[in-house]
Amino acid sequence: MTPQLSRRDLFKLSAAGILGTSVSGWFNVLASRAAETQARHKSCILLWMDGGPSHKDTFDLRPGTDQGGPFQAIQTSVNGIRISEHFPRFARQMQHAAIIRSMSTGEGAHGRAKYYLHTGYKEGVGGLNYPSLGSIAAMEIGNPQNPLPNYVSIGNRSYGSGFLGPRHQPLNVVSAARGVENLRPLVAQQQFQNRVGLLEELEQSFHRTHEAGTSLSHRTTYQRAVTLMQDRGARAFDLSTEPSASRAAYGTGAFADGCLLARRLIETGVTFVEVTLGGWDTHQNNFNRVRTLSGQVDPAMSALISDLRQRGLLDTTLVIWMGEFGRTPRINNRGAQPGRDHYPRAWSSVLAGGGIRGGQVIGRTDAEAATVAERPVTTLDFMATVCRILGIDHTKMNQTPIGRPVRIVDRGANPITQLA
Repeated sequence: MTPQLSRRDLFKLSAAGILGTSVSGWFNVLASRAAETQARHKSCILLWMDGGPSHKDTFDLRPGTDQGGPFQAIQTSVNGIRISEHFPRFARQMQHAAIIRSMSTGEGAHGRAKYYLHTGYKEGVGGLNYPSLGSIAAMEIGNPQNPLPNYVSIGNRSYGSGFLGPRHQPLNVVSAARGVENLRPLVAQQQFQNRVGLLEELEQSFHRTHEAGTSLSHRTTYQRAVTLMQDRGARAFDLSTEPSASRAAYGTGAFADGCLLARRLIETGVTFVEVTLGGWDTHQNNFNRVRTLSGQVDPAMSALISDLRQRGLLDTTLVIWMGEFGRTPRINNRGAQPGRDHYPRAWSSVLAGGGIRGGQVIGRTDAEAATVAERPVTTLDFMATVCRILGIDHTKMNQTPIGRPVRIVDRGANPITQLA
């Protein structure tokens, strides 16, 4: 239940300048620290590689073959599992992770594929706006009493709560380095008290006569904003308080900052954090771009896993590395800087932590990494697997606003049992 607001709460909200911010509906705000929670639910960090990373140049290499590219495969901490030479730090943590090399998901257009992999439903099916995995996790395993948001998206506006409504929308943080703006009062106390007093009267009057969805969304937004301003967990967004050595371990740049912020948010009780790294749509100059992007991912993802483990959070925090599809096993002929094109037929994703059985590879592709040869994993299979790891019943029915029952994951899912 959303807490009722006092006039003092509204004063603080106005001071932050948030009443004019309609946006994400995210403000379900920052949760109390894990140490203050008697029983800790699972959490999830999704490292989203926007554009679709080449599986053949990251986690399913074919060095020395005609279309294999120039990258070499290196041994990991698990005998027999080899990955790209540009993930040397992650290679030393393979015992905590599992590579799924048999993703086969069908959608080859960016927009449709991203929607499908975030929600488990194809865009436009049934005339519904389906909730994303982050919103599902926020609703199913998030703590509704937490003052922190249960779902935070860093670096890119992610898919939201769909028919679940504004309470489970993500807080969209454009820049981890800048954090969340407008958390401090902008005007004198008496000045904003006068303004908010009037606004409160108008709001109550409007809500009595217009009990529409937009009115509820607006009220939900500012109520969450008030809670965010009041909670000390908001300090998690200030990366300047992180020790310099700890921050340096993640590397530099927006993605490194995003991974560090994700760890800090998980520590304070946030259920689901998505961090986006774009640039993986490598139709041209594939190898230089993948080398550069891998060099950003490796230190940040590795430091994230290491930090979670050192803080006793890795077993309860699932880290996912993935994009919307892979890239073609064949190199295209786009001039002097060739690349690889969209390829949803066979590709890779990576899971770490969350209590999974690490140090293994799920599935296998053929000699050219072009076709799944063993244990195909569909979008439904993947979604159901993640739900199972997080402790969510993927067969549960949720209700749309008009009372239509919709499964969290549609029928036909076959979760990966080897990870349990």
